[in-house]
Amino acid sequence: MTSKLKVNLINDSGDNNLITSDGSGSVTLGTAFPAVGKIGQVLSTTKTDTFSMTSTTFTDITGLSLSITPSSTSSKILVLSTINYNGLGGERCYFRLVGGTNNLSIGDAAGSRPRVTTGGVQTQSTYSSNESSIMHLDSPSTTSAITYKIQMRGLSTDAAIFVNRTKEDRDTANYEPRLTSSITVMEVLP
Repeated sequence: MTSKLKVNLINDSGDNNLITSDGSGSVTLGTAFPAVGKIGQVLSTTKTDTFSMTSTTFTDITGLSLSITPSSTSSKILVLSTINYNGLGGERCYFRLVGGTNNLSIGDAAGSRPRVTTGGVQTQSTYSSNESSIMHLDSPSTTSAITYKIQMRGLSTDAAIFVNRTKEDRDTANYEPRLTSSITVMEVLP
């Protein structure tokens, strides 16, 4: 036996509209769900080339930046990024998310410890890669263009760190892959 419930309005205990249907399959969500389905714009770029550095200073990773212009000062910007990297075994690699001139989603200050968004220690294999991911919801409070970018730094100037390639980078059919990294920004409307 099949049961069916037909309604055109669902209210909460305070008689506030939660869900309204016009009978044609179109549904309107009430104010209890203000952000559902309200993505204004999506921009994304994928970095397929390689990048390397030997520095303890945060440096922009070329090709991992995007500029977006919010349509409202109340909009939020969701930033998603994935970075594939490699270096000498035991080498540290740190990443930082920057929005405009602000460092975003970094750890609290604690002595001389580096304040980063994500990062890690390279595995002992220089033939494989590591991956770091970033997810941050920003509230820039502007309708001017804002650029989001990924920066990286290493532990010392003696050992290089690489994006989208392995340290050895040998030309073999089964090892030493070339990889991709990406950044995506989405405007979440108010």
